[in-house]
Amino acid sequence: MINLANVSKTVTSGSEKLTILHAVYLSIPRGQFVAVVGPSGSGKSTLLSLVAGLDYPTTGDIRLDGEYITQMREDELARLRGAKVGFIFQSFHLIPSLTAYENILVPMEIVGLPKARERAQLLLDEVDLRERGHHYPSQLSGGEQQRVAIARAFSNDPAILLADEPTGNLDSKNGARVFDLLVKLNRDRSTTLLLVTHDHALAGQADRVISLNDGRIVSDEAPGRMADVAPESDSTLHSTEEA
Repeated sequence: MINLANVSKTVTSGSEKLTILHAVYLSIPRGQFVAVVGPSGSGKSTLLSLVAGLDYPTTGDIRLDGEYITQMREDELARLRGAKVGFIFQSFHLIPSLTAYENILVPMEIVGLPKARERAQLLLDEVDLRERGHHYPSQLSGGEQQRVAIARAFSNDPAILLADEPTGNLDSKNGARVFDLLVKLNRDRSTTLLLVTHDHALAGQADRVISLNDGRIVSDEAPGRMADVAPESDSTLHSTEEA
């Protein structure tokens, strides 16, 4: 479903070149829930942007559902994202002039999905916002806005869902509710879920946890195998961030 081969990303910072990701090899099968953890600056969000086709790698190839996105033009990438990829951001990115219902509806209308209005209402129900559909983002709490963003991400029934710190701007109660909803949708719809998070407790509920440090994959394991080393890993991450 998601395949990266020798993917790296280098940017120019002043007169120097800075490598954010180093020769990443990664394969994620259909329906798997994968969490990506690591300290700030480790390359987590860059990895997600490359998988989403929002940025191009310096080297290597990326395939989504068998299609080489690194060889696509921007219009082809846009069509692929519209058909197969849902993206959830930390800061929601809802359109402020549209209601919750309209925010969910718009992506479906753009691609001409049949029965879009009925589906938008069903998605509102699924994220438990039936009575809030006519409200604008400014009238919703942070947790409600993120649930609208999740419903929007699922509007085209994507095969792949990419989530960048989706609980980062929420309190613990709303964060847990949003996370549980993501996991439920992943399980119910067999959607491949790639989640970037700083929260090791959330990551521990994934099928698989990938740890990044300095742009390199330093571990790739099932959560159970990480349990014994989690405290040490946390302290290492904290010391790296403080440095």
